[in-house]
Amino acid sequence: MCSHYEAPLRQLLQAGFPSAAIPGAWDKPDMWPGYIGPFIRRPAEIDSGDEAVPPLEVLAGNFGLLPIWAKDESLAKRTYNARSETVAEKPAFRDAWKRAQHCIIPAQAIYEPDWRSGKAVPTRISRSDGELLGIAGLYERRQAAGGGWAYSFTMLTLNADTHPIFKELHRPDPKRPAELQDKRMVAILPRGLYDAWLDAPAAGSMEFMRMFPADRLEALAKTS
Repeated sequence: MCSHYEAPLRQLLQAGFPSAAIPGAWDKPDMWPGYIGPFIRRPAEIDSGDEAVPPLEVLAGNFGLLPIWAKDESLAKRTYNARSETVAEKPAFRDAWKRAQHCIIPAQAIYEPDWRSGKAVPTRISRSDGELLGIAGLYERRQAAGGGWAYSFTMLTLNADTHPIFKELHRPDPKRPAELQDKRMVAILPRGLYDAWLDAPAAGSMEFMRMFPADRLEALAKTS
């Protein structure tokens, strides 16, 4: 499960998504649950017929999905990732999944712990071609205290027991149920599927939950 990643700064994000409007602002590139970072979606006015509406927009949201019923933002520390196998059933995620509130979470890299040495070694995972990672996610919105909307998002994850890179990461937690002991990875989208993911209906969402090829990723362990 991914709780730490690098969000691209505005210039790099614009280069990766040149057709996107980027009106939002976010805290910092170093992202943890509860921090404000960028996510990409279709504009609400995309079907209005107005040619001035861009095909994509970048919004700033809380890393950790906050459904309408959430009492405070502390829930984000438990909702930053959503298991694709159970996302349609879990109360925090099921409404966003049912409504196909798909988004793409841009990242320069994600960080995962490698425990093979007996200690957690932070490992930076990025695309080997230098492009941004486009992670499949869900977004939610609710009324902000000062008016307008407050957004939040979560990264979708899938089983990675056979993935050459991700199967080596994370330490098993004996306190967790056996069905939650599997190795996980975020759903990284190929660039050619970005539009299809954003436009997919809920019934087609699971088709995008595929392991990203290991030979298109680079994993570098932190040495100091």
